[in-house]
Amino acid sequence: MIVIDTSVIYALLDGKDANHEKAAAWYEEHHPALTTTPLILAEVDHLAGARAGSRAQQAWRQDLANGVYDVRWWSSAPQEIAAIAHQYADVGVGLADASLVALAGRIETTNIATFDERHFRVMRPAKGGPAFRLLPHDSA
Repeated sequence: MIVIDTSVIYALLDGKDANHEKAAAWYEEHHPALTTTPLILAEVDHLAGARAGSRAQQAWRQDLANGVYDVRWWSSAPQEIAAIAHQYADVGVGLADASLVALAGRIETTNIATFDERHFRVMRPAKGGPAFRLLPHDSA
């Protein structure tokens, strides 16, 4: 299971995004099982509507309805996420990115699909290794 960030989801959704081809090629080659958090869902929904328009936003919402993404939340998520965001506040990590680090720890993976290397190269996994494997970049 791969934890997926807003940047890769949006790149898959918007053919005009600078990372679209890279994201689409990675996805088509690997067909990974993907999981994320509700915080990421909200970010993608906002970006789709604001940048790509209502058709893209509706396509995104249809993907959700079709179960393309596994979405996880748990009772201690708010506390864990706030602690991670606080730990990395000096590099500007927000709650959405912190939610992915918490989710990765919960499912014991270091695989995160993201184009946000600035944050995810700094943050460390709770379990599984010394650093995150950022996909699609690290898949080569």
